[in-house]
Amino acid sequence: MTSSPGAGRLHLFDLDGTLIRGSAAAVEISRQLGVSEEIAALERAFLLDGMTPDEFAVQAHGLWSALTAEQVTAAFEGAPWLAGIREVWADIHAQGGRCAVISLSPDFFVERLLAWGADAAHGSRWPAVPFTEPIHRPGILNAAAKVRIARRLCAEYGLGLEDCVAYGDSMSDAELFAAVPLAVAVNADRHLAGLSRHAYTGADLREAYDLVRKSAA
Repeated sequence: MTSSPGAGRLHLFDLDGTLIRGSAAAVEISRQLGVSEEIAALERAFLLDGMTPDEFAVQAHGLWSALTAEQVTAAFEGAPWLAGIREVWADIHAQGGRCAVISLSPDFFVERLLAWGADAAHGSRWPAVPFTEPIHRPGILNAAAKVRIARRLCAEYGLGLEDCVAYGDSMSDAELFAAVPLAVAVNADRHLAGLSRHAYTGADLREAYDLVRKSAA
């Protein structure tokens, strides 16, 4: 990473399927609890049958009734993260840019990425672990919420959507990809076909980031 992909940009990263390759926060959490088959059924209902994000959250909350903070830590640390995440974010900062994660996954998982160097990390609002409260459906994010949060972050940083780079993999990223001029499809499915300037398949975020760097050189 020898040249800048553009100072002052806001880089927006999805989590599930993007920073985590081939998996998701819900999958990794469920593995810790021994409910992988049950969460796989919910994932299919969400991806194929139109289950809404808030209904997914309500049902996942039921599966995770015994979840502990230690299991969240184990899920986070054991997830198949792309290589080079910290290095990419450090380079973005060195060039005067910002980086944020916007995900439909639970905030108690997403916000752990602040320690890796994200300037902001927004996930769906879940009750604290261990759970003593139900899901508050209005706090669960959807695809449109990603665009709203991106606009809010732009206002906070004195930028516009034209200054953003989006990285994502699936239908929950499509609205954001349509709203920003520069997007990178990372290990993406068919829902992002034709919406991204760049496409990357692999296990190293530095390589995806280099596509942006080279296009700005």
